[in-house]
Amino acid sequence: MYPKPPYPKVSVVICALNEEKNLPHVLPKIPNWVDEIILVDGRSTDRTVEVARELRPDIRVLYQPNKGKGDALKYGVKHAKGDIIVTLDGDGTYPPEEMHKFVEAIIKGYDFAKGTRFIGVKPLHMQAHRRLGNKILTLVTNLLFSSKYTDVCSGYYSFSRKAFQKVRLVSDGFEMEQELFVKIAKLKLKVAEVPHTYRRRMYGASKTRDFKQGIKDLLWIISLRFR
Repeated sequence: MYPKPPYPKVSVVICALNEEKNLPHVLPKIPNWVDEIILVDGRSTDRTVEVARELRPDIRVLYQPNKGKGDALKYGVKHAKGDIIVTLDGDGTYPPEEMHKFVEAIIKGYDFAKGTRFIGVKPLHMQAHRRLGNKILTLVTNLLFSSKYTDVCSGYYSFSRKAFQKVRLVSDGFEMEQELFVKIAKLKLKVAEVPHTYRRRMYGASKTRDFKQGIKDLLWIISLRFR
């Protein structure tokens, strides 16, 4: 998988809020070749931080100063030391054991490797309304920005530090991911879509309200067309 020395360093950034029950299904499965694991805690009220440190004594815990997944991700990337950065949710919906595919894409020369649950795999655990919403957001993105994405809602992706610095993100919520993919398309950066498995979270509820967040994402994507 790796090129000739010196090897690129890989950091994994995990955004988590009250995920004490799900982290045991995430952290132990992160490959041992990962150089750095960062947990950005969004002011959890359970034992998320304690569980993370018990499972991975080497983990770096950062306490998010503000609110929102987008804010947490930007904060984690800012403090990451890796040449390649992989994002991973703390709820167990994305399998860490498939991380090598995202790292390999960056090593091959892509700027970003974005996950997709709609090619090469079947999103068996995705609810019908979420699948429909994803299709709509993806279609609108492709029409407005001449992109060829198949999934603009996956939170599993990787990028080189150098490429990420070219993308100036302003949103702090979940819509940050749509902003990221739109701006990647506008900048014409080299993108690989990486098929990955999707699992329904085992414990707890989603941090988003699907319909409300979907409308917010749609309006945000449209507004980016005129920025």
